[in-house]
This record gives sequence, structure tokens and C-alpha cells, in this order.
Amino acid sequence: MLEKWEVQAGGSSEFEIEVNKEFHTFTADVISQVAFGSSYKEGKRIFQLQEEQTVLVSLALRTVYIPGFRFIPTKRNRKRWSLNKEIRKSLQKLIQANWVECENSKNLLGLMISAQKNDGEEKMEIEEIIDECKSFYFAGKETTANLLTWAILLLALHQDWQKKVRDEVTYVCGSHKYPNGDVLANLKIVNMVLKETLRLYPPAVSLSRLTTKDTKLGTLDLPAGTQLYMPIIAIHHDAEVWGADASEFNPLRFAEGKGHHLGSFIPFGLGPTICVGQNLALVEAKVALAMILQRFEFVVSPTYVHAPMLLLTLQPQYGAQVLFRKI
Repeated sequence: MLEKWEVQAGGSSEFEIEVNKEFHTFTADVISQVAFGSSYKEGKRIFQLQEEQTVLVSLALRTVYIPGFRFIPTKRNRKRWSLNKEIRKSLQKLIQANWVECENSKNLLGLMISAQKNDGEEKMEIEEIIDECKSFYFAGKETTANLLTWAILLLALHQDWQKKVRDEVTYVCGSHKYPNGDVLANLKIVNMVLKETLRLYPPAVSLSRLTTKDTKLGTLDLPAGTQLYMPIIAIHHDAEVWGADASEFNPLRFAEGKGHHLGSFIPFGLGPTICVGQNLALVEAKVALAMILQRFEFVVSPTYVHAPMLLLTLQPQYGAQVLFRKI
């Protein structure tokens, strides 16, 4: 991706990139490799179909719920059914094409194939594998792409922090050496910036949970079957928790030794149902951010319009235009 940017720059001192679009392609490629050992091109059609489905799901969530309406063959419902059928069919073909290659590998598909062969209670059926792949394909691309987008925008807006992060990356990795697993833990400021980005612009803005049995929560008695809705974005911007500057970008909140209430920062959820892709997302974001900072300086483009929009995940409505200069 970065080599492509350098070619695009040509001989010009400054060039514009719509980073949200670029990061979606990048994270799609990463999740394809991690999940299937295949390339983004191989699963490109699945990503396109899921993006179409996202718009329809988002519209459905904003519509008054009428019981049974989802079974009526309206134009939108027929489109939803058709997309779902094609996504499942495409995934099945992808799984079959990579089955032999992944059978003995440690990627996601390989681990699920092992579970599919299991004769015990934990055996996975092919339909379950398809469902898991659907989740990983969507969640693995969408959320990390948006995290990187907001992180770059925030660093483009706050040049002092961009310099601090670049200085750390240069000190830890050098100017040209790529970050690896051994040095990632030393990128403390990068970690602080990513956490503050997740606080201000969490890709998932809310969590839903269902009580499976009668539960006592503080002074509340919640019967089984109660739907709980937790607005992550409201908690992350709560001035009582984070202080009067809760809406401002301040990575120092996450400096070592600074504590905060366990339930006040939950971009990946909490407890036994915490996001299974948390470590992958953070490693991916740290490596990408470090490599970008090694090669480029950047500022927000005059064409950028700040309009965060919720379309299942929090994303920039009109894209994220950033001006880059090669170092």
C-alpha cells in the first residue's frame, strides 16, 4: 500500500490520499490472509456484497419494527435474501478452494476445519464455519480500517502528537526497519494514541447483551430475557468519568500509571464476550501506523469534511482526505 502511495506521489512534494478507502483495502487483505491464507482479490466479491448488506441492515435498524415484516417479499427484503444467499455461496466456494491448503495450517479456517473433524461435542458443522467466516470477514475489515482512519486524522490535526509518535517509532524501529513482534510492546505512545482514538471514535458505538437468568446488577433486579443496551460512545465521552476535556484528543489519559474505571473504556467489550479479534486489530494498527510514520508526514486536506456517520460502524461520511509529504 505504501509503495503504491509513493508511486502516486511521483515527483510532487505533496499528494492527497483518501485514507479510509485505502485502509479498507488494506485490512481486507490482512483478514483474508489471516483467516484463509488467501488474497483480498480472492474474497473481493464477498467484501462488496457485505458492504451492500451493511447499508440495508442499517436502514432496517432505523425503521419501525413490525413483527413478521422481514418475511414479506418487499424490494429491500428480496435484495437482503439475495445478498445473503450469494455471500454464503461465495464463502462456501472460498472455503472449498482453500480447504486442502488450510487443513494443517494455523489460520482461522485451518482451526475451524480441525474443529469440523472433531467427533466430540465441540464439532463444527460447515454452516457454522460459514457463519464464523462471515463475522470475521466483516468485523476484521471494517473496524480496524475505521480505527486507522480516525488515528491518522487525529494525528494530522495534532502535529505535536504526530511528532512525538514519529520520534518514538524512529527510536524503537529506526528509520527503515519495520516493526516486529519483539518491539511492538515498546511503542508506548503509539499505544496511547490508538487507545485515545478508540475512546473518541469507537468503531462499534454500542453493545447489546441479553440476561439469560435473573440477575442483580447494583440496585437493579433484571429478569431473565432483559435486553441491555450499552452506549459505548456516550460512556467514552462522559465528562464525569474523563474530565471536562472528555471531547478533546489527549493520549496522556492512557499513560502508564494512569488508571481509569474498568467499565469506562470498552471499545472491544468486556468480560467473557470481549472481542476475539482485539489483539489482531491492535497489532495490525500499530504496525500500519508505525510504517506510515516512518515514510510520511501528513496534514488534513482542505477538502476534508468532518462528518462522523454511523453505518453499523463509526466512519467518515465523505471519506478522509489527507495530504502526505514523503520524508
